[in-house]
This record gives sequence, structure tokens and C-alpha cells, in this order.
Amino acid sequence: MPQLKAPFYGHTRQYESIQKELDDAIRDVILSGQYVTGPTLKRFEGELARYCGQKHAVGVNSGTDALWLTFMALGLKEGDEVITTANTFFATAEAIWIAGGKVVLVDCDPATRNLDPAKIEAAITSRTVGIVPVHLYGLCADMKAISDIARKRKLWVVEDNAQAIDGHGPGWKQGQLSDAVCTSFIIQKNLGTLGDGGAVVTDRDDIDAVVRKLRNHGSTVRSVHSFGFNSRLDDIHAGILSVKLKHITRWTDRRREIAARYTRGLQGTSFRLPVEPAGYRHVFHLYVIEHPRRDALEKFLLEAGVDVKLHYPIAIHKQEGYPWGKPADLRPDVPNCERNAAQCVSLPMFPELTDGEVDYTIEQCLEWDRQPRR
Repeated sequence: MPQLKAPFYGHTRQYESIQKELDDAIRDVILSGQYVTGPTLKRFEGELARYCGQKHAVGVNSGTDALWLTFMALGLKEGDEVITTANTFFATAEAIWIAGGKVVLVDCDPATRNLDPAKIEAAITSRTVGIVPVHLYGLCADMKAISDIARKRKLWVVEDNAQAIDGHGPGWKQGQLSDAVCTSFIIQKNLGTLGDGGAVVTDRDDIDAVVRKLRNHGSTVRSVHSFGFNSRLDDIHAGILSVKLKHITRWTDRRREIAARYTRGLQGTSFRLPVEPAGYRHVFHLYVIEHPRRDALEKFLLEAGVDVKLHYPIAIHKQEGYPWGKPADLRPDVPNCERNAAQCVSLPMFPELTDGEVDYTIEQCLEWDRQPRR
């Protein structure tokens, strides 16, 4: 294994940068003796809702649970069709299936890699009930265009925001043009706890009320239950996230600095670089470049000590779990998504990454790009 000169994850560095704040928050929860649906969770939910400019935030066990509990709250049932994208983490489609719906995959925009609004109308049928845009890699989807389609066709919209907290579009924030926003707090996210977690953020009182019951065995009053699950965000995780939320904008600004450094250094190469449309705030959860010879590039960088990853090299419809025995879920026509999956490479990206590590990554990419094609 070559010596790591540019790591992909910076979890321990981030902990060390705010160690006292985190240690104090964890200790306070431990000493409170209230670890599940306690006051720390309630406080964090209020902080998150205010930060997002929404009325409600409900902490749950994971980003996946946030999605499927929201779909249940919206009344998704067997046979209902939900439109989403093929180049995303498997959980986006998985959550629709868990809630009983049918996944309808639409191609991505070739520039932004997000769900292409121009392709949505053709995918709508009499059984379509909703749209799930994914804010891929930290860039928000075109929520204005998607929202306009949804209103016209009387569909709900749920934003899969596992990767783009602190991002926005031109003149709108996440949640303003949808029914709910679902986010993930797993450790590698821009706002991540020391484990797993998620949240549903919404202005709709009905979604908030139903998700709160579903996450806690169908209960909002002790010993009184209807139907539900065990999907609660623990108070220790909530305490950690409360601390980190105070730093999220600063961390995003640093991610954007790193992304700008990558973009300057890699201009004029054969790599396809990320874009940021006018008026958008890309939060660069990932800095993803594309190249037709992706596997050779990945091998070269790993051998040079640059810890790159692939997000997501297998499109949803090519996964073993698709279509879960549902013959109506036909193979979609999504060439842009397939190209993205086949060519994507994620370069190291986290706020504590040093300029030297970024520059080393750039140098190795340039070195590979200069080599004659074998």
C-alpha cells in the first residue's frame, strides 16, 4: 500500500479542530441521563429548522429512513410511481421501494449531472405521484423548473439533500419549492455525526406529525402507540450535530476554496470538471471529475498516494437489487447517467484538507494527463 499523501476523509482532523466543543456536548448529554428523544434532540431539531428556514425538523436514524418515512407520510402506496435519477446512492430508489412505490428513472443533465427537468414530463403517467430530485455531489437540482412541473401536474416533491446542506439555488433555498427535504448525517457528510443519522425538514404540519409518530413506534404520548418503527436520532448524535451546525458555513466556504483550487489547476486538461450554474451555491460534498479512462486514472492516483473514490460507479438500474422482481420497472434510457457512472472519480475533499495536499493531487492528475495514451 503506497504512503497516503492526500487522504479522502478528514474525520479525525475535524474532531481535533473542535474537540473541546464536541467533548463538552457529549459529556452534557451523558450527564443529563436522557439519551433518546430527550432535550438535546429537541433543541437540535429547532436549530436545524431555523437554519433551514422551515417550521419543522425531525431527527431520525438515517438519511434512508428520512426518505421512506416521508414517503409514507405522503401516502405513497403500492403501484404509485415516483420519478428520480439513476446516478445517486442506492438508498434514493431503495426508500421508494420500501414505502411501496415504483421507481421511474429519468436521465440527468449532462452538465450538472442532476435530474434533467426537460426529461420529466415524458416520464409522467396517470400513476405518477411524486418527484425526488437529488442534489448530487453538493449542487442543488433545478428546483424551480421541477417545482413548476410538479405544481402543474399536481405532484409532490421531496428533495434528497444527503449531500448539499448549506447549498441553494438562484433566489431560493432548499425546502421553499418542495414538500420536504431529507438529509443524512452519516459521518462523511458535510454535516456529519460520529455515526449515522438523518432528518426530515418541512413546512408541512402533517408531514411533521406523521414522521414523528412513525419514527417512534407510532407514539407521541408515552405508552400510547399506533403503527410505526424505531428510527430515532439519539441525543448524543444530536448534541454533536448541534455543535457542528455552528461551523457548517465556514466549512462550506473552505470546501469551495478547495474546489476553486482544483478547478484552476485542472483547467485545460482532458478531465471533465464540475460546473456551478449562475446563482447556485455548490457545497462540494464531493469534487468529481470525469474521464473515459477512469479506471486507469483511479489506479494511477491510488498508487501515487491520492486516496480517490468512485461515486457512484454503478447506476441504480444496473444494481443487483433492481428492479426487485417488478417487471414493470424496465431498463431506462439514461445515457448521461451511465456515462457519469462509468467515468466519475472523486478527488479528496474535506475542509481540513491542506493546500499542499490539494496541490499534490492536482500535480498527480496533471502527470497522468500528460502521459501518452496507452
